[in-house]
Amino acid sequence: MSSLTEALWVLLLGSLLGLELIGKVPPTLHTPLMSGANAISGITVLASLTLIAQADGNPALLALGSASLAFALFNVIGGFLVTDRMLAMFSRKSPSSK
Repeated sequence: MSSLTEALWVLLLGSLLGLELIGKVPPTLHTPLMSGANAISGITVLASLTLIAQADGNPALLALGSASLAFALFNVIGGFLVTDRMLAMFSRKSPSSK
C-alpha cells in the first residue's frame, strides 16, 4: 500500500470521526472547543509557513503551503470573530448616561 493511499485513508477516517464527534457536542461547549480549534489552526499556520520557507522553489510545495496557510488563517480569524461575538452576548451593558 502506498503512502498516499495510507494518508488518504487517515484523512477519510479522521474526517468521519470528526463529523461524528462534532455532531454530539452540546452548544454550551462550542466556544471552548472553538478556542481549541483556533490553537490547532495556529499550529497549522506555523507549519504552512515552514513549508513555504523550505519549498526551495518547488511549485507543488508552494501551492500546498499557500493553500494550507489560507485555510488556517481563515479558520483562526473566523474563530476569533465568532468567539468575540459570543462573549459579547454575556458582557454587561453599561447604562447610557443622558
